[in-house]
Amino acid sequence: MKRTALTLLTAGAFATIAFDVFGQALSPLFGHAKLAPVGLAGATIKSVFGTNPAGAAYLLHSITGLIFYAVGYFAIARPVQIALLPKLHWSITAAVYGVALWAFALYGMAHLVAGMKPFLGFTGITWVALWGHIVYALVAAAILESKGVVMELPKRALS
Repeated sequence: MKRTALTLLTAGAFATIAFDVFGQALSPLFGHAKLAPVGLAGATIKSVFGTNPAGAAYLLHSITGLIFYAVGYFAIARPVQIALLPKLHWSITAAVYGVALWAFALYGMAHLVAGMKPFLGFTGITWVALWGHIVYALVAAAILESKGVVMELPKRALS
């Protein structure tokens, strides 16, 4: 269990770095929109709590990337895929999971919680966010798959 938790944190850390580098450095470098995930987290916090204390948005973005999104792949996306389509390659599951993360962030959180336009109005940032979430999911999944922790889940459930 300790190995699994450490691998999840490692996967989340590297995936968050990949997401941020892609969305905040590479995308604008190549003339596309720059992601502002901390801004979205701040708007969400303010909408829910009425205030956005200094540092809270950055903390929410970090915890979401380090823990919640990685755990979502490990505990939900991959086990469901294994149960329904066991021969499907993990990379396809990860890409679909990235699209689900994008929909959650840009429709669920940005629109339903923070009151912004759905998918931020389908502007340039929308598409950078789509690819950013897919990059995140592929990096996290690659690390989890390479360490074999995902395949341990069904074995533990049976014992």
